[in-house]
Amino acid sequence: MTGITSSDGEKRLVLASGRAHPELAQDVAEHLGVELLPTTAYDFANGEIYVRFGESVRGADAFVLQSHCSPINQWVMEQLLMVDALKRASAKTITVIAPFYGYSRQDKKHRGREPISARLMADLFLTAGADRIMSVDLHAAQTQGFFDGPVDHLWAQPILVEYVRTRVDTSNVTVVSPDAGRIRVAEQWAAKLGGGPLAFVHKTRDVRSPNKAVSNRVVGDVEGRSCVIVDDLIDTAGTIAGAVRVVLEAGAKDVIVAATHGVLSDPAVTRLQECGAREVVITDTLPIAEESRFPQLTVLSIAPLLARAIREVFDDGSVTSLFDGNA
Repeated sequence: MTGITSSDGEKRLVLASGRAHPELAQDVAEHLGVELLPTTAYDFANGEIYVRFGESVRGADAFVLQSHCSPINQWVMEQLLMVDALKRASAKTITVIAPFYGYSRQDKKHRGREPISARLMADLFLTAGADRIMSVDLHAAQTQGFFDGPVDHLWAQPILVEYVRTRVDTSNVTVVSPDAGRIRVAEQWAAKLGGGPLAFVHKTRDVRSPNKAVSNRVVGDVEGRSCVIVDDLIDTAGTIAGAVRVVLEAGAKDVIVAATHGVLSDPAVTRLQECGAREVVITDTLPIAEESRFPQLTVLSIAPLLARAIREVFDDGSVTSLFDGNA
């Protein structure tokens, strides 16, 4: 069936997908036990996008899923148009699901005369007609405050931790933050992996040059230990590859990299293959092309988490309970 109807027959859930990552949307639909809303979408010769839904959504609780991958501006625009179409078709509520929230790294001004693009994204979705936003591991938690409505900030950490725990000796593991800004996340990882020591990599970055960072040295106990370097995303992999290098140079036994979002912009694949990491673990919040896959790469499914969160929202349950066990 296309949608889910509540037991009292008063509510109907529909799930729509853009063209950016249809495999993920299909996986989420299968976990929910529904079919995706029939959608027509194509590009005109001048690059304009057309979308139309193939059946009525009047009175439905609509969820529209789109991963903001490359070409990011096209997929963001397509999702905005889908939201607008749902609003004009009289959907009761509209939830934007952006597993990877585009422009999330531009969440503040580093220098004068810069935009706060993550805030603009929230404003665009609100204007288009979104009632709610759902995303996974935002680059900064403050981004939740940019949208004037409910924001469900999901964590991939439980999925990643469960897998990594099977790949390391938890009695001899150090969790490493690739920079000082991710220490809090590393602390949470360490607690879930048995309470081992923490370390972080001292990194310098020129804010005037995108995707350029220098890893200088590691601070913490890593000698002879299995190290897990954790981050929210891997883009060109300069930061991660540099962190792996300095941790191994400091005497680490081996290194596993764990991150939620695999952006994997060139030359990320080459850097990750050659950096010396034993394994690189990511989720499929973004599509991973065949040419971007390599032997050390493990991709975990985020679909079960998204499906459970959608169910909780539709049933007026608690999304927080997915992580802390409390209603």
